[in-house]
Amino acid sequence: MKIDLDIRARVLIAAIVPTLVLGILLTALLTFSRLGDLEEALNQRGHAIARQLAASAEYGLFSGNREVLQRLTESALGTSDLYGVAIHDRDGSLMASAGLQQHAGQPLPQGDQSIEGGGQLLRIAEPVKLSQSLEQDPYTLTGNVSVRERPLGEVVVLISRETLDSRKLNQIGTASITLLLVLGGSIGLAFVMSSSVSRPIQRIAEAMAAIGRGELASRVPVEGRGLLRQLAEGINDMAARLTVAHSSQEQRISAATVQLRERTEEAERANHAKSRFLAAASHDLRQPMHALGLFIADLSRKEHSPDTRQLIERIAASAEAMENLLDSLLDISKLDAGVVSSTPRPFALGPILERIGNDYDHAARERGLRLRVRPTLLWVHSDPLLLERILINLVSNALRYTRRGAIMVTARKRGENVLIEVRDSGVGIAPEEQSNIFLEFVQLENPARDRSRGLGLGLAIVRRLADLLYHPLTLRSQPGRGSVFGIMTPIAPAETGPALKPLTEQDFLGRVVTVIDDDVLAQESLVGLLRAWGCFVVASDSLPGLLEALEELEVEPEVIISDYRLPGEYTGLEIIANLRQRFGAELPALLLSGDTGPDTLREATARHVPLLHKPVRPAKLRAAMTHLLQSQIKVSTDA
Repeated sequence: MKIDLDIRARVLIAAIVPTLVLGILLTALLTFSRLGDLEEALNQRGHAIARQLAASAEYGLFSGNREVLQRLTESALGTSDLYGVAIHDRDGSLMASAGLQQHAGQPLPQGDQSIEGGGQLLRIAEPVKLSQSLEQDPYTLTGNVSVRERPLGEVVVLISRETLDSRKLNQIGTASITLLLVLGGSIGLAFVMSSSVSRPIQRIAEAMAAIGRGELASRVPVEGRGLLRQLAEGINDMAARLTVAHSSQEQRISAATVQLRERTEEAERANHAKSRFLAAASHDLRQPMHALGLFIADLSRKEHSPDTRQLIERIAASAEAMENLLDSLLDISKLDAGVVSSTPRPFALGPILERIGNDYDHAARERGLRLRVRPTLLWVHSDPLLLERILINLVSNALRYTRRGAIMVTARKRGENVLIEVRDSGVGIAPEEQSNIFLEFVQLENPARDRSRGLGLGLAIVRRLADLLYHPLTLRSQPGRGSVFGIMTPIAPAETGPALKPLTEQDFLGRVVTVIDDDVLAQESLVGLLRAWGCFVVASDSLPGLLEALEELEVEPEVIISDYRLPGEYTGLEIIANLRQRFGAELPALLLSGDTGPDTLREATARHVPLLHKPVRPAKLRAAMTHLLQSQIKVSTDA
């Protein structure tokens, strides 16, 4: 009996102590590593918010505009866990603040950055430094005075530690429970091993057979002394090691799975926060850009002196560059959000290629290049709008990276498909870089990030659209010898039918167009442009005002153009639905919006109302109105 107790004690110690020590070490290591990651993530997030606000507050501090800085601090409070924001000038005076300010309103000594922890709030300060562009501005600085000796001021943010502390407690609790489970399992395993030692020797064969079948919990009875005892102990030791190794592997897999899931969720939350920020910033920028573009278009139609005409053209070019950047960001966000859907149908490829050639011929000649578009009679099965956007991006990319020579757009039949290629004699792409050019913000020949050459999103949009349409994308290129981008589309049989007569400028004369927009500048610019086209415009900022104006003028609308977000109880889509009930369900309507979120696009698509995101180029607006009027003519003809 004494020997049996001694064996059982030894087995218990051999099974429990190593497992307990290993479990404690692994649990402590993973726990402290995870707690450190959580703390570092909060600090990095605070730094990112502070740096972002510091960059945005640069011009406000430089100009002393408290109103702009106050709006900036108030808008920043929408960020999760952000309790307070304060902006100080270089003398330590409080310029703007929002939220909890008993800590945020205190200025910090000069320096690159400062972090103060403790309590329930994390206080982070970031200096606002003067950028090189402001330093070299000849209209703001003169002489040899250095303005970079001290920062313009600093931005202080307060971030709550409640969520971090809660996650820490959850992590510690999870680690404790895991450790207890490991200890309990080890104790149970030890008792099984010790009890198996006292089994009769005649059951050795059964236990060995059970272990051979994979039943690792089975143990060989240990009895007697000598070689038989050594054999039993060796078999038991082998089974125990297999069990521990299997259990350890399962625990590692489970821990890695939990960690991967947590990091994936954190990445998704960060991505959603980025999308919300981009949507808000994009909306605020699109409203004035929309009005600016329409004002420039209306102004360019008037007579001016050569100097004034040149100035207007430069303003228009700058506005167009900004609109291109906003459009690229919008396209990427819509494609990533999955709100862009394709509607493939058979159509003639020739008109699209001809239109692209006409639109970009002037830009090519300005660069000293030749743009050649080979005519084609082929028909393809695809989404015409999305396919045209792909080809436009490829042609724009070719113009951007071709210094001399020519660009050619061709379409050839390849079996049951049509291969559309855009060839250029540009700089070419090295083989090791060809897989990277379809990534966002990648520009191989633009290390200085010249904004006149875009954001590097054109080919990323091409890749996403090609994947959406299931059209294979090809690339052949050699450095110094140019590139050939190709897209393969299914061929479609040619169809015959009456062609619609394209609308001319005379067809817009006298058209009654209703405009609903609460933004005064946007409404005035849109009304001025439409009247310059010869339209009879009735404008208002609400449905009652519009109905009253229509009744007073005794006219009925022929086209509706409405903003989406309006004061009062109605949105632009609801106003369009109301006007269609009054004046006919087929009344052409167009929705404008600076909101780039996917919900607005889904709602407009569900109600069959075309949506244009601000800023809207005059050519795009004219094309949309032409499409609406031609569709109305076709419906009337069919009826």
